[in-house]
Amino acid sequence: MPSLLVTHTSHFVRGPDGLVYAPGSLVSRPFWSRYRAVFDNVVVAARVRGVEDLPENLSRADGDGVEFLDLPDYTGPWQYLRNIKEIRSRIRNGIAHADAFCLRVPCPIATIVWQELRRLNLNFGVEVVGDPWESLAPGGPRSIVRPIARWSASRNLRAQCHEACAVCYVTRDTLQRRYPPASHAFLDGFSDIQLPPEAVVDTPRSKISDNPRLILVGTLEVLYKAPDVLIRAVAETGRMNLRLTLVGDGRRRQSMEGLATSLAVADQITFAGHLEAGRAVRDALDAADIFVLPSRTEGLPRAMIEAMARGLPCIGSTVGGIPELLPEEDLVPPDDVGALATKIIEFIDNPQRYAEASHRNLEASKQFLSTVLEPRRTAFYAELLRVSV
Repeated sequence: MPSLLVTHTSHFVRGPDGLVYAPGSLVSRPFWSRYRAVFDNVVVAARVRGVEDLPENLSRADGDGVEFLDLPDYTGPWQYLRNIKEIRSRIRNGIAHADAFCLRVPCPIATIVWQELRRLNLNFGVEVVGDPWESLAPGGPRSIVRPIARWSASRNLRAQCHEACAVCYVTRDTLQRRYPPASHAFLDGFSDIQLPPEAVVDTPRSKISDNPRLILVGTLEVLYKAPDVLIRAVAETGRMNLRLTLVGDGRRRQSMEGLATSLAVADQITFAGHLEAGRAVRDALDAADIFVLPSRTEGLPRAMIEAMARGLPCIGSTVGGIPELLPEEDLVPPDDVGALATKIIEFIDNPQRYAEASHRNLEASKQFLSTVLEPRRTAFYAELLRVSV
């Protein structure tokens, strides 16, 4: 009965019932089925916090051959350093009881696992789901250690990719160029996102609404998705009939509401808050005309792929994996309010371009269907098992 130890960056909760729950549904029990297709038992090494009362919007994460290796629920670099001895001790115990190892990187937890595997001369695989050089760039997290963390995390990721026996990337070539694998490694590049058939509409959009509706789906906890840039662009267009819906919540919501008020566009913007993944988000996308993601940093954005599957024309920034999803004419530089406002107007004023983008995006989204990705994903994990035993 092969057992896999896999790392994850999310914070989880262990309830009074002893069960583990995930924030939202993106890393709930169905997520781990990709590993269970090959491994009988999956152990998730992640931060887990015990609670007496379960918060709202949680989904069951363990069960069905999935268990958790509870690590201290640290936040930020200083808590990480205070807990590193306990984290390392628990990880050593987890390694001793696993047959194979999959590091979802970049991730400080994955780095500790990698260091221990190096010490023991054990094979491992990596799934590269982000780029610390971009996510920790200036304008990212406000911390005096950010420049050091950026350099260190990028260096570690290059070494992890070079030393892994199997490597997969969520991009086709963007991350591969910066973090190349070893010549002997089993290599693949496919999205970490897979769409169920019901997520993809049958027909593209043919025309835009008389009162155009923009939408952005992303957290307001930090400003990686650049909602501030989009709010400023709405004001810059001068189109009073333009509407924007921001789906997502977080500690920066109040400042974004204040920004909208200061720019006199508050009545044009709806802060929808958190919506459950799946049907609720799809309904919000269906009610919109254009999806906009002017991110400052990205991997391969799930929200954009889901929008493309609903036939939405999309505008994105030239960062991360976004240029792999959209043609150059649908891209703008990050933090360029004027370019974004101009691009929005181009879509609104050109019905033919709008319809062509809808058709192109819908067809492109089909490569992310679960029926397309599952066989490749299973082959990757099967190879990881083969080189581990």
